[in-house]
Amino acid sequence: MTLTGEATQRRSKRWLGLSVLMLPVLLVTVDNTVLGFALPKIAEALHPSASQQLWMIDAYSLILAGLLVSMGSLGDRIGHRKLLLAGSLGFAIVSVLTAYSDTAMQLIAGRACMGVFGAMLMPSTLALIRSVFEDREERRLAVAIWATTLTVGSALGPLVGGVLLEFFSWGSIFLLAVPVLVPLLVLGPLLLPESERDSSGPLDPISILQSMVALGAIVYGIKHSASNGIDSMALTAFAVGVVAGWMFVRRQLRLPVPLMDLSLFRNGTFSGSVLINLMSLAFLVGFVFFTTQFLQIVLQMSPLSASLALIPGQVMAIVVGMAVVPVAQRVQLQVLVPILMAFAGAAFLLVASMGSSLTVLVVAFALLNIGVGAIATVSNDVILSAAPPAKAGAASAISETAYEVGVVLGTTVLGGLVTAYYRGALQLPGFLNDVQMMLASETLSGAHHVAADLSADQGRELMAQAARAFEGGIGLVSWVTFGLALMAILIARRTLRIPGTKH
Repeated sequence: MTLTGEATQRRSKRWLGLSVLMLPVLLVTVDNTVLGFALPKIAEALHPSASQQLWMIDAYSLILAGLLVSMGSLGDRIGHRKLLLAGSLGFAIVSVLTAYSDTAMQLIAGRACMGVFGAMLMPSTLALIRSVFEDREERRLAVAIWATTLTVGSALGPLVGGVLLEFFSWGSIFLLAVPVLVPLLVLGPLLLPESERDSSGPLDPISILQSMVALGAIVYGIKHSASNGIDSMALTAFAVGVVAGWMFVRRQLRLPVPLMDLSLFRNGTFSGSVLINLMSLAFLVGFVFFTTQFLQIVLQMSPLSASLALIPGQVMAIVVGMAVVPVAQRVQLQVLVPILMAFAGAAFLLVASMGSSLTVLVVAFALLNIGVGAIATVSNDVILSAAPPAKAGAASAISETAYEVGVVLGTTVLGGLVTAYYRGALQLPGFLNDVQMMLASETLSGAHHVAADLSADQGRELMAQAARAFEGGIGLVSWVTFGLALMAILIARRTLRIPGTKH
């Protein structure tokens, strides 16, 4: 074989390897949003409380986020290909078991276990890109594809959920893991090289525990506050999280081989990229959380019809995520990222000022994906490029932790605000009994469930009140998120000071 032929073969193997790597990325990100779309069906089958509904979504992201840093460092030590394959096998097995849950608590436990194995997948995919693509320009394109898949996976969750729920039971959304991960388990050992290992020593279990407690307690405090207000339980959770976080940071600064390399955050562009990444994903997931419920329950669209309505936004995420690569080489980050974040802010301003009709939500989702899709590409390229090869897993873990915390905050804070407003604004008709009042006042899906057991006129009256309260919550959250988007623009202007051609 000629040298040219060998080079072509190696290049083909690299890109085939990337296509295999995208399978777990797509699966894990789809799983972050598909469950929110399936909540109405799950609520009918398992009758979860409002708190359990949020935990069904958050248990996965919370556990995953808490373990990402640890798994990223573990992959640096034992090899990311090995960690990726082990995580894929575990994720597939647990997904099958979760699909056949009989109670809400079983489903929550299954989602938590999926989070453990999901944490083994995500840092490894980005770290292996560093191993597969040594050329800077090839790696930039590969990261763009990875980031686009990340965003598209989050946006694709509703479409996948809509198609599956149209023809199968809600458990099918979990069984999807098997056909997606089997090709990775078969082809991964053939196409993916093992990553460069960091032989600096074993993991520090105390650091792992501190990071999990810090993140878990703070997120729980936010979650509890959104649902129940700031009470003693919320304050206790915040205090535990802050103390554990302080202890974690102190320990990392003292350890010769820290679990998280905090020196990376001395780079303002790196820190800014992580924060912008987190905020943009929170905006996307929060939007999907309330939009999918509104389309299906208030507008009475089928799961498939509702998912098809969001396709324009998903297309925009793909197109813009790839198109931003050459633009990022020529435009300064502190100019490019604020423009992209302005699109996300415009999406929520549109909903806040124009209401939540189908047309408004479709246009807003497209605007949101223009911003989030491109931001994911740019921010992850900066994050990965800032770390030396042996620390690629640690940098990837920080990026993925920001992503998962964004997912949790999007559901917990934005979703929790919608729920809190709904409960406060809902005016219940006088013909409901105490049990019906309790169910209807908890969630929109609860009101829908109660309405199904009433007469036609009474059901319409209840749903009209529920829709009015829920739409008011959407308006409130849209104004809040618009303000957060403006804050993100200011953060980007102050921190992202490296020209796009050099980041």
